[in-house]
Amino acid sequence: MLSTFLEGVRVLDLSQYLPGPFASRLLADMGADVVKVEPPGGEPGRRLDAGGRETVSPYYHVVNAGKRVIDLDLRSEAGQEAFAGLVESADVLLESFRPGVLDRLGFGEHRLKALNPSLVHCALSGYGQTGPLRLASGHDLNYVALTGALEATGTPETPVIPFPPMSDHAGALMAVVSILGALMARARGRGGAHLDVSLSESLLFLQELAFAFDARRGQGLLTGGSACYQIYRTADDRFITVSPLEPKFWANFCNAVGRPEWIPRQFEPLPQRALIAEVASLIGSQTLAQWERVLGEADCCYQAVVTHAEVAAHPHIQARHLVGRLGKDTEVRAPVFVDGAPPEPRREIAFSDADAVIGSWRQD
Repeated sequence: MLSTFLEGVRVLDLSQYLPGPFASRLLADMGADVVKVEPPGGEPGRRLDAGGRETVSPYYHVVNAGKRVIDLDLRSEAGQEAFAGLVESADVLLESFRPGVLDRLGFGEHRLKALNPSLVHCALSGYGQTGPLRLASGHDLNYVALTGALEATGTPETPVIPFPPMSDHAGALMAVVSILGALMARARGRGGAHLDVSLSESLLFLQELAFAFDARRGQGLLTGGSACYQIYRTADDRFITVSPLEPKFWANFCNAVGRPEWIPRQFEPLPQRALIAEVASLIGSQTLAQWERVLGEADCCYQAVVTHAEVAAHPHIQARHLVGRLGKDTEVRAPVFVDGAPPEPRREIAFSDADAVIGSWRQD
């Protein structure tokens, strides 16, 4: 079971909004005891996309499922004393402050090491702990812009805002990978570690293809310049995707749509404006349902563009049991099957207090 992998590992989560909480939830999915520390009144992510209403964001409940949540005022003497007690018993500290904030709160790296030499401290920030941008404000869109990813995302006329946030999720996953690696090293006697993980650089890490190939919008093989890796609009204003990059799949596509004369044109110079226009004209002549019948069984790397409202009802998604309910909200479970078993549904957030957590950790 996935939920047994990190049994006994205690995680302190000081992060907010999306990246850090997403990372700590994955640790919780693997069985870690995650305690999320929030300021009095809760973190700002509680109202993320709540439309200005005085209500808690549904995403807050989902991204923090499986954790215990406590309130601590880290600017107060009592809050700092309680937090120090938590640090002493923790295995992992995950935080997403700007560089220097934790120092000003009295928990710089020297203090953390004095409290717990074996602590794995992951500092997840926008631009990293050093460099000219270390203190710059930002969100996902800014990080995506810095890495060049927006140059490759969108139409020839304009970049488009990617969703879900790319850097936020890349950074979260890199944080989890580095934390797991540090825990393995600690088990072999290395001791604790300080991990500097940035959201922008985590996405930069994924840009290797852009440095090797032409990744300009609408120009490259994988960025809209090829007819065989493309999104096409149907007659009923739906969309389909085709990606028959291999010649055998391209031939299957061309034969299925009744255009065998397109087969030798697959490797025309990029961007393939004329060929893309011809394929677009044909796809635009029939509805999505018609193309589902023609291409669904053609073995040509085809999928319709599915709306979020349709995802949960898709036969494949249902068969894999990864989308379910968490109270009144929808959750997507970690896509890891262990010995053939799908991941378990998550527990809802448990609100607690610092003394109870410290007591349980010291008892363990």
